[in-house]
Parts: sequence; C-alpha cells; structure tokens
Amino acid sequence: MRTRAITLTEQVTRQIRTDIENGVHPVGSRLPTGKQLADQYGVSAAVIREVTEHLRSQGFVETRQGVGCTVRSRTGAAGFQLPREPDLGRTELADLYDLRIDLESAAAALAAMRRSADDIDTLAEVLQRLKAHLYDAQPAVDLDAAFHVGIASATHNPYYRQLLQYMNLQLHQAVATARANTLQQAHLPEAVHREHEAIFEAIREGNAEAARQATVHHLQCAAQRLGLPLRARVTDLLP
Repeated sequence: MRTRAITLTEQVTRQIRTDIENGVHPVGSRLPTGKQLADQYGVSAAVIREVTEHLRSQGFVETRQGVGCTVRSRTGAAGFQLPREPDLGRTELADLYDLRIDLESAAAALAAMRRSADDIDTLAEVLQRLKAHLYDAQPAVDLDAAFHVGIASATHNPYYRQLLQYMNLQLHQAVATARANTLQQAHLPEAVHREHEAIFEAIREGNAEAARQATVHHLQCAAQRLGLPLRARVTDLLP
C-alpha cells in the first residue's frame, strides 16, 4: 500500500529528526523554510508539509503562522501516536476508520454550529477544485484531505484541526487507495463528490445533525470502498 511520496516523507522526516537529535538544529532555533528544505532534499513542497506535520505530532517542532517551524525538543514526545500505514492490517485500519467516523462526524456537527462566512467560502472553493479534478488521482487525494481538514478548522477548536490533520496524514495512503479504486468504477467519483457536497450543504445550512449523519455515511462508504470490516455501532441500533 506504500507509494513513493510516503517513502520520501518518511526518509526526509528521519533525516531531519536525526539532525535535531544530534544538535544540528538546536532547540529554540528555526528550521529552514519549506522551500529551502524542499530544495535541500529534492522533494516537493507537499512532502515537506507532511514532514513538518509528522515532526510536530512527534513533539520535535512547533509551528506558528508567520514564524515557521521552531525546534521544540531533541527527543520526541512519548504520547499517543497512530501506527504507520505499512504496519496496518485490514482490521487495524478498520478500527482507525471507526475512530475517524466518530471524530469527524462530531467535528462536522460543531462546524455546522460555529462556521463563519470565511469557512464556508474556503470549503466551497476546495469542493469546486475537487470537482474539477475528480479523475486526477493525486490532486483529488490532496483536495479530499483539505476538505476534511477544512471542516475541522471550521470548528474553531485548534485541537480538532491538529488531530484530524494528523490522522489524514497517517491515513494518506488509505485515502489514495480508496480514490484509485473509485476511479476504476464508472460514475463513482461523482457519487463520492455528492457525499462531500451533502456534508458541505448541511454545514452551510447550520444543520448539525445532518452534518453528522452525512459524515458518518461518507466515511462508512469510504471504508466499504476499501473493503474494511467495520464493526457495529451504537447508532446502528437506534430507530
């Protein structure tokens, strides 16, 4: 399930992490800019964004808008981390989708209650771009992730955004695989897009319950498209 992009991300993350551990980048110093790192390692800006998010989630750096990445510690945090995708079997991946369904449906409901006009504009723009790239595998994967992170941002709770952004990065290849499977079936990309639009419309209308249900439906369908054995949920038992 591994792709070259994921391999590059892991390679660059390991190299920068080693430099931090060895004091090449001292605690309190700023890492080079994203462009400088991309040039240094010969990778894309998208890979560097994933690398810095991995380093942040591991406790090595902190990021602030307008400041960049600052080295926080020479040792990683020992807190909660998701396993890396190559180590995930179908059952473990299904359990992560189970968790994702609860977290993202709650985020969508909060987004419906708290969204601003700017949030709606941002989500609408991502959806418009996604519609234009439904049959372009890599842009569609990136825009799919951006849509879900945009919903988390619309909660105006930074911890939702950080956690769901981290989960999206960890599950990047699963999303890419689902998209690849979708492209092999006629008209399925449009059906997936309609699932996204249903979530968006509920958020725009401020309907928290509809946003929650639309997100649960979308992620359950995504898991089914991956052939994952989801377990029964409490909501399945409700009338």
